[in-house]
Amino acid sequence: GDVHFAETFDDGSLDRYSLKDLPPSAAKKKWSVEQLKENKVPGDQGLVLKSRAKHHAIAAMMDKPFVFEDEPLVLQYEVNFQEGIDCGGAYIKLLTDTEDLNLEQFQDRTPYTIMFGPDKCGEDYKLHFIFRHQNPLNKDLEEKHAKRPDVDLKKFYTDKKTHLYTLVLNPDNSYEMLIDQSSVSRGNLLYDVVPPVNPPKEIDDPNDSKPDDWDERAKMPDPEAVKPDDWDEDAPAKIEDPDAMKPEGWLDDEAEFVPDPNAEKPEDWDEEMDGEWEAPQIPNPACETAPGCGEWKRPKINNPQYKGKWKAPLVDNPNYQGVWKPRKISNPEYFEDLQPFRMAPFKAVGLELWSMTSDIYFDNFIITSHKEVADRWASDSWGLKKLVASANEPGIFAQLMLAAEERPWLWVIYILTVGLPVGLTVLFCWPKKSEDDYVYKKVDVPQADVEEEEEEDEEEEEEAAADKEDKAAEATEGAAAAG
Repeated sequence: GDVHFAETFDDGSLDRYSLKDLPPSAAKKKWSVEQLKENKVPGDQGLVLKSRAKHHAIAAMMDKPFVFEDEPLVLQYEVNFQEGIDCGGAYIKLLTDTEDLNLEQFQDRTPYTIMFGPDKCGEDYKLHFIFRHQNPLNKDLEEKHAKRPDVDLKKFYTDKKTHLYTLVLNPDNSYEMLIDQSSVSRGNLLYDVVPPVNPPKEIDDPNDSKPDDWDERAKMPDPEAVKPDDWDEDAPAKIEDPDAMKPEGWLDDEAEFVPDPNAEKPEDWDEEMDGEWEAPQIPNPACETAPGCGEWKRPKINNPQYKGKWKAPLVDNPNYQGVWKPRKISNPEYFEDLQPFRMAPFKAVGLELWSMTSDIYFDNFIITSHKEVADRWASDSWGLKKLVASANEPGIFAQLMLAAEERPWLWVIYILTVGLPVGLTVLFCWPKKSEDDYVYKKVDVPQADVEEEEEEDEEEEEEAAADKEDKAAEATEGAAAAG
């Protein structure tokens, strides 16, 4: 696609780059073309900032200057903080197209049009987008800073992965910043930068001053209020507790601290220089079992009679005039620029950095007017790095083990997470034992001979009953015959 600048560093050369007034040997110590330390892609190299706690500057002319007219600006490149980042930046500058631009003299004062990229110091993680706007009245240049991104940037600086930073700037003054092709900030050059591009139409009159009789007090002490006669302003806030009693066993004659009897004067002690040596003080052993030592004093309690200094209650101020503000006047420095996108053209790119961390990796710079071109470029470059990094990432079990090595308390969570469900499952889901599986003890099993004896007894009882009935019948018949 149509590009203004593209660089992969895969040929291993820095011939097109200018290094700030440094001999070749010194330049190589600060900048190098190397592969990534981790998650390497075969044949892929990048620009590496090698030295720490030093100033670094490197720049190159673009294939063609970029002029802000009717086409968007798309700036994109990769950064990997291979050793993390303590304090330093990894931002890029688009150097203004001036007649006296000398890349061998590239420094922090070299005019630039846009600065974009990550920066960090302490716990402040930033993604800069700064552009320089020219005042149409006095021709002064002023830096305009875009609002901070809407996401937490820390992970992009600490995970030691290669991240893709993209800035899209449109002719309608809208802009968007992306990391790894996900939007982190959107805005408009007219409304979402500090200080604003256009100054206010009106300003406070610097010659206006508040009148001496202006009353800004919304409330005032009640002039009719009178201090009560029984109000004692001299009563102390704290008094001794009259009900307190000295604890039994208090050692009045014992000091709370005594000289250490085991201490010895140092051999190198010079009384002329150091003064008279005294043993250090230690807690009095005699006080260890006593409630206290030394002079006993009653504890302090709040004074129920304390009222403090009397003040009249506040009432509405009848003379209140509101908070005074100076009058407004027309701003003599007012102007209106509705197209801040029309910035100064630029014709070179540069990295001008100070870092307390070494081995910062840069790669795959591209400047174009077409977002789809930058997207295809990212797919063929950063996309491959992302695939390799994903393939080399440890599995979930390995990640959990690594996390537990750094934070041993995670083992408790792991055990509870796994053990608690297992224990509950065993408790509630284990099959119950069938009643047929139980063996009942002390069971009286019926015996055959006992049953036969019981049957014989029943037969004998029946026969005896029959005999009685027969005898009774015979007796009845005999009685009838005698009659």
